[in-house]
Amino acid sequence: MKTHTLLMPLDMHLHLRDGVMLETVAPLSAYSFSGAVVMPNLVPPVTSKEDVQSYKERIFSALGTPLTDEDDMFETTNADYFEPLMTLFYQHYEREFLEEVRDDIFAIKLYPAGITTNSEGGVSRFDLDAMRPTLEAMCALGIPLLIHGETDGFVMDREAEFMSIYEMLASNFPDLKIVMEHITTKAAVDMLDKYPNLYATVTLHHLLITLDDVAGGLMRPHLFCKPIAKRPEDREALLSVALEAHPKVMFGSDSAPHPQHKKEACGCAAGVFTAPIALQALCELFDHYGKLDNLQAFISDNAQSIYGICPEFKEVTLSDTPFTVPAKYGDVVPMFAGETIGWSIEDVL
Repeated sequence: MKTHTLLMPLDMHLHLRDGVMLETVAPLSAYSFSGAVVMPNLVPPVTSKEDVQSYKERIFSALGTPLTDEDDMFETTNADYFEPLMTLFYQHYEREFLEEVRDDIFAIKLYPAGITTNSEGGVSRFDLDAMRPTLEAMCALGIPLLIHGETDGFVMDREAEFMSIYEMLASNFPDLKIVMEHITTKAAVDMLDKYPNLYATVTLHHLLITLDDVAGGLMRPHLFCKPIAKRPEDREALLSVALEAHPKVMFGSDSAPHPQHKKEACGCAAGVFTAPIALQALCELFDHYGKLDNLQAFISDNAQSIYGICPEFKEVTLSDTPFTVPAKYGDVVPMFAGETIGWSIEDVL
């Protein structure tokens, strides 16, 4: 039996939702990850200090780890501990507000208006004059900007068309740390080395599938996501930087749960649920290509270096023992439901 140990796995792009869904999915990420960057596109979105604090409290409540009275920390063992790295939904914020909320947030997430789930209140025009006060304040305060990079053009071209906006932002705000979230194209990979302040997250599912897997035969709704999976050459470009653990690339699952009835329906909700099987599938993928030694950097070390963070210690040991993925977690169908992955989680310390 082959085993592989990962230290402090981090998910740098995660949807935990709220309410019953939060209670279902939060423990699944907390089991195998030290922490995750939590997306703010709730209904209504997370836009105030009170929203951030309340959402974080609900996350810890879902994990069964309530606040203590003494130190605002959570009484857990290392194996149980999970740090939600909180984000604000991008609006034109005043510097005074950002100074007030700085210690409560990890980053600010920008959505183009209406481009994905619960993004109707996003940015409708990338007007530098209107955005400048907020972005300059973020530079000064060291707040990273995370971007869902798509236009409203033809669906297969939306990310590539957004590259000019990344260039505009990166060149005008060189001190702003900008993360191209869940990149799906060779165009985004090529952009990585053009600007020192541009970084990227890559999902599990975009390393594995193309649009053909989603709609080449019968429609597979549980693989439908935004940004949509692209062409084989795009997947190859993503694999090249992930497998080599390019220092500007981090794992971000973009695990996005929806109830089964919203996925298997007319108007299929966009999102692939991968949180509970991500580490197992990544081990299988990296092992297949003989790159297991690079997985630690992709899953944690790069993010620590890029963001200057030190996550709580957690050690996850996996083995090449087959694991059959459950058909559902609560009311959510995961990627590979009912199928067998070649790797399993053996222990978490």
